[in-house]
Amino acid sequence: MKILKFIFLNKVSIQKTSILLFVLFAFTTSIAQNRTIDKTVVKNFDIERYLGTWYEIARYDHYFERDLVGVTANYSFRDDGKLKVINRGYEKTLDGKKTEAIGKAKTPNKDISAELKVSFFWFFYADYFVLELDENYQWAIVGSKSDKYLWILSRTPQISKKQYQKLLKLITKRGYKSELLIKVKQKVI
Repeated sequence: MKILKFIFLNKVSIQKTSILLFVLFAFTTSIAQNRTIDKTVVKNFDIERYLGTWYEIARYDHYFERDLVGVTANYSFRDDGKLKVINRGYEKTLDGKKTEAIGKAKTPNKDISAELKVSFFWFFYADYFVLELDENYQWAIVGSKSDKYLWILSRTPQISKKQYQKLLKLITKRGYKSELLIKVKQKVI
């Protein structure tokens, strides 16, 4: 807004204003193109094999999980056919205060079963896209329509450095910024 006020208050010509607006448009378009991500989900997703407990290995930072460690997600069927989702974690340390959020998930389009919607509050749903998945359902990469959400999940609390690097390559190939991932501390079993 300050730029536009400056332009009009100083009586800059329409031609100069048009050039400035074009440059701003081109700049914002190039930024948006740099954030383009591949949001395609896995095919042949078997929700029954996905059920159970997943450990959060890494994630993008966001307010609803800030300072949580030892985070797990457990998925099970509800009586209505939706999924019950229980997310657990500990505040700041593995001995910190335990937190729990109970939600639900559904598959809005049965033809694309790896695109789920998850809700932890009333009827407000968020995307939950299974982007990459081990053939034996031992690790998963989960995202959404936005480039602001990303998780690496595993059936075990730790994965090897080699496996982690492999997953980072998959993430980078999809257009995500792997350097934004926060490794989640987990208990050693």
